[in-house]
Amino acid sequence: MSLNEEVDLLRRIPLFSKIEPSKLKLLAFTSERLTFHAGQSLCVQGEMGDAAFVIIGGQCDVTIDTAQGPLTVAKVGQDDFVGEIAILCDVPRTATV
Repeated sequence: MSLNEEVDLLRRIPLFSKIEPSKLKLLAFTSERLTFHAGQSLCVQGEMGDAAFVIIGGQCDVTIDTAQGPLTVAKVGQDDFVGEIAILCDVPRTATV
C-alpha cells in the first residue's frame, strides 16, 4: 500500500476526517503496519494501551470479560479504528480485540 493510499484510508475514519492532508501523511508515514493471524489479540482487556489500530483487512471480535466468561460485544473490520479509548483517556484497555 502506498503512502497516499494509507492517507486515504485514514481520511475515511471519522476521527481523522478533518485533519489536513500533510498531517495525515505524517501520521501514515510514522505508523507501523502489523500483521495479525487468526486467534491473535491486537489488545487485551486490562492492559495499559500504547497504540490504537486501524483495521486494513479482516475481521475481529471485540470481547469483554464477564463472570460467565468472555462476551463478544462487537465485530469490527476494514476501516474500523480500535484501541483508542486506552490512549485517549489514559485508562486500561476496556476490551480484548
